[in-house]
Amino acid sequence: MKLFGFGSRRGQKVLGSTDHVYTGSGYRIRDSELQKIHRAAVKGDAAKVEGCLARRSGDLDALDKQHRTALHLACASGHAKVVTLLINRKCQIDICDKENRTPLIQAVHCQEEACAVILLEHGANPNLKDIYGNTALHYAVYNESTSLAEKLLSHGANIEALDKDNNTPLLFAIICKKEKMVEFLLKNKASVHAIDRLRRTALMLAVYCDSPAIVNILLKQNINVFTQDTHGKDAEDYAISRHLTK
Repeated sequence: MKLFGFGSRRGQKVLGSTDHVYTGSGYRIRDSELQKIHRAAVKGDAAKVEGCLARRSGDLDALDKQHRTALHLACASGHAKVVTLLINRKCQIDICDKENRTPLIQAVHCQEEACAVILLEHGANPNLKDIYGNTALHYAVYNESTSLAEKLLSHGANIEALDKDNNTPLLFAIICKKEKMVEFLLKNKASVHAIDRLRRTALMLAVYCDSPAIVNILLKQNINVFTQDTHGKDAEDYAISRHLTK
């Protein structure tokens, strides 16, 4: 199973490069890709951001070479003051970068909760998807952030949203072996009957991923253990297969 779009939160310095690379965000940010307002947003310099907007109001939603706005970069870097400034200036709150990620998705991806909350309180859409089909909730699951997940759900996030492999956040939590998130999502009424694109159930995936603790959690739910996937296999078949390959 491949997990798409869930890279390291922290940027890395590129050795041998004369182009300064900013660290501390979910983006690799090269100085040469940025305009002045983008550099100020990455650094959290609200005064410089304001100065840029005073000179050129069009900079508010200006895109860098990766289609990122100052709002994307401020969210990824955790600069809540800059985020508030940009939103008060009426920037596009759900604008997408090159990977179709909104500032909210990037804030959640980088675990910048304060920025995510500001966006949600100003109407950011929690159900938009990136190029991998992931919503902000999928990223909260990957980071095992129940706090962010709770805030997303309270602002209308779809707990049954599907990624490109038809994984709901619950199925994704199982694939990633995030036991705490599985319990959290079940408590919040996530459907234990969800199936992926191969018609594999939550229980099948837990067995396949060798997660006995999650298997035990699921067996306490009202599930049909005899459901079959597209190949006619049920959860017991998966258990036998895992046993034989050990």
